Order: sequence, then structure tokens, then C-alpha cells
Amino acid sequence: MSEGDDPLGPPIRAKTMSEGDDPLGPPIRARTMAESGDALNRAAQEHWGRLVSLLLARFRRLDLVEDAVADAFEAASRRWPAEGAPDNPGAWLHTVARRRVLDRLRAEVMARRKEPLLVVEAQRHVSTSLDGRSTSLDGRSASLEDAGWRDDPATDLLRLVLLCCHPALDPAAASALALRLVLGVPTHDIAQLFLVSDPTMSARLTRAKKKIVAAGIPFVVPDPDDLPDRLDTVAQIAYLAFTAGYAPGSGTEVVRTELAGEAIRLVELVLDLRPDEPVLVALLALMVLQHSRRDARVGAAGEIVLLPDQDRQRWHSGEITRGLALLRHPALSGPMTVPAASFCVQARIAACHASAPDPAATDWRRILGEYDLLLQLSPTPSVRLARTVALAEVSGAEAALTELEGIDIPGHRLPAVRAELLRRAGRPAKAVAAFDIAIGLCSNEAEAAHLRQQRAATVQTMTGGQTMTVGRE
Repeated sequence: MSEGDDPLGPPIRAKTMSEGDDPLGPPIRARTMAESGDALNRAAQEHWGRLVSLLLARFRRLDLVEDAVADAFEAASRRWPAEGAPDNPGAWLHTVARRRVLDRLRAEVMARRKEPLLVVEAQRHVSTSLDGRSTSLDGRSASLEDAGWRDDPATDLLRLVLLCCHPALDPAAASALALRLVLGVPTHDIAQLFLVSDPTMSARLTRAKKKIVAAGIPFVVPDPDDLPDRLDTVAQIAYLAFTAGYAPGSGTEVVRTELAGEAIRLVELVLDLRPDEPVLVALLALMVLQHSRRDARVGAAGEIVLLPDQDRQRWHSGEITRGLALLRHPALSGPMTVPAASFCVQARIAACHASAPDPAATDWRRILGEYDLLLQLSPTPSVRLARTVALAEVSGAEAALTELEGIDIPGHRLPAVRAELLRRAGRPAKAVAAFDIAIGLCSNEAEAAHLRQQRAATVQTMTGGQTMTVGRE
């Protein structure tokens, strides 16, 4: 991009505004309403985060910028269906949002009875005047260098992602804030994704934004030596959102694929900015491979379908191919941080499952070896529990039951695994008791229904030699 180019696209012809002119610009060549709706949806996906980051870089007012971008999209939702979408939606939205910020700044200055010159000074950095005179819609003006328009807009977007995912923020709040500011997901939808009320999510987002201001979190890209650690934090937050989609702790849904999909979109966006970051490549490989099985995870009646029973024809083969290709990325062949290595090993485990044509062909010995490596990288109770499931497939239920000793994890998953192992070991009475504990601790209705079904089957009969049926693979 050469100096003077608009970061959101080619220039729009400037004109001099006279009294009575529409501040949103001249009428737009009409297109069909369907085309306009599609254009608005594409613009929201492609430009929301870029608009927020560009305006925040100029104004440093997160509260004004977020409202201005929302106002711009609201204006587009009214005008584009009637008049047609513009040829350059991003530049149109940027112009409207920028003017909204300036309107708010002018109102604040007038409310404080300050000199209008203060507003003029603020305007100088965005090459727009408040007195209604000539306004350049492509960002060209004498203040071009001061405004920083020559910067790569990707840098501003990376700043925004790192701002939302700063270590000073609570990870749950940070993931919600990233969905809102970077991806433009509406607050109502974020609330539904995280199973909280709209007021609760609104308050959570407000607290996170206030924390950014109070803590003085800078809108900058860290030094090169610090950037890998910050990107590790971004990856962990994205993974938190993805996990919330595939292992809901409460509610009635088996999976929430929309949340998982938004988490993937966040990683893809950051990976576009930093294409050779091992932690992002490894995480995307893991996410894509897991996400490829989404349609087969839920039965016709909304029930859980575990990995051995899934219809593999419903797996998305293109996504599996993509995930396997990501695992061969050169970024994963050299040194990497511990989080990156952890995601890489988990992705290789997912690849073993995704590559098996049927359950019997699953290479459980290789999976067990990968879990041994993962345990060295992340010696957590959750990893130990997952390794126990693989051990049962290689060495039998009794060996796995011995391995369970000493593992302590809150919630229903540990007693659920113990119940299945006891069932397979031929101890149905103890298995039923373990199922009862797991059911009592389970807050997700779909999982609880599955556990009740397993309990009933254990009471009726005992079958051996089957693949493990506990877990959310």
C-alpha cells in the first residue's frame, strides 16, 4: 500500500458539501435488496475489526469508536437495501463511523464549554473538518503523516486483538471482548454463546473495557521478544471460546458450533496477520480437525453421538484435508513455545481420529504415545484423564482403572470415565454407583441423558470388548 492509499480500499471521489447535503454521501447505484443484504453481512465479517482498530488508532477512545462503528452499520442497514450497496463498503462505513466519532467529540466539547479549537485539533489527525467544508473521503490531506494512514492496517488490527486479549483481563471476559470488538458479534449473540443473560454479558463487556482504561493497557504491538507470549495468550483465549462450544458445561445443547466457528474465525484473522506463528498454525489445525466432525456429533433427536458411533460420511473431508496440511506447515518443524507444542500434539491426536476410516482402524498406540508427550508438556489432571481413556484401548480397563487413582478433577467427567471402565471390567454394581455420581454432578442435560442411558444399559446387561464410549471426542 503506497502512502496516501485508503487502508479500506481505493479512493472515493471527494466532493464539496453544501448546506443540505446528505452527510452520508450521494445516492448509491441501486442493486437488489438481496445483494445489499449479502454485502452488509460480508462487510460485517470483513471490516468490523478493521474499522474499530483504525478508528481506535486515531482517536484512542474505545467507547466512542465502538458506538460509531455500530452506528455506521445501522445506517448501512437502512440505506443499502433501499439504495443499493456501495462499490466500496469498507470505505463507506469508515467514512460514516469517523464522522460519528467527530460528532461525539464536538458534542463533548460543547458540553464542557471548551474552545472549538480543541475539536479542530482532534480533527487534524483524521483529515476531516467539522465546519462542513471540503471533506476528503479517501483520507488524503496535509495531516496525512500525522494521522498515520501510511501504516499497514493489519498492524492496527493486530493491536486490537492484543488489546482484547491482554493478560490483565479475565480470560472469559477477554474472549467475549474479542468476539465483540474484533469480529463484531452482537452482544445478544455473545450472551447466548456463553449461556448468560444479555445484561450480564453487557456488564461483563463494560467491565473489561473499563479495565483496559483503568489499567492503562496500551494500544501497541509488543516488542518482538514479548510478542510470542502475547500471541500464546491470544491462542489460549480463542481455545477457551472453542472449548466452550464443544464442551458446554451447562444447558441443553450437545455442542454450540456457532461459538466454535467464531473462535476459528478469530484465529484465522490473527493468522492472516502473523502467518508463520507456530501457536496459531497448531491451534488452527486442532480446531479445524475437531470442527470437521460437528455434524456427526449430534443425532436426529438432539442426542450425543460419541466418536465410535459417528457416521464418518458426515465428517467434512475438506476440513480434515486442511487440518492435515496445517500440521505439515514449516512453522511446526522448528522451535516453538510450550502452548504451541501442546496444541500441535493435540492436533496430531485429532488427526489420528480423523484419518481412521472406521473405529477399529484407530491407531490407539500412537495416540497413547502422543498423550505421553502431551503429559510432559502439560501435566494436568485433564490430560491424565484423557490419556487413561487411550490406555484402556491399548492395555484394557483394569490398567486404566489403576491409572485413575490419584487423578482429582471436579465435575462429572472423572466419575463418568470410571463408570465406563468399571462396566467394561465386569463390575456392573460399582459401575452403576459411579454413573449415579456422574449424573448428579452433570449440568449439561444432553450429557446427563447419555449417562442415564449408559446406566440403564449397565443395569440390564453387561457387554465387553467395546471401544470406550465416555468422553466428548
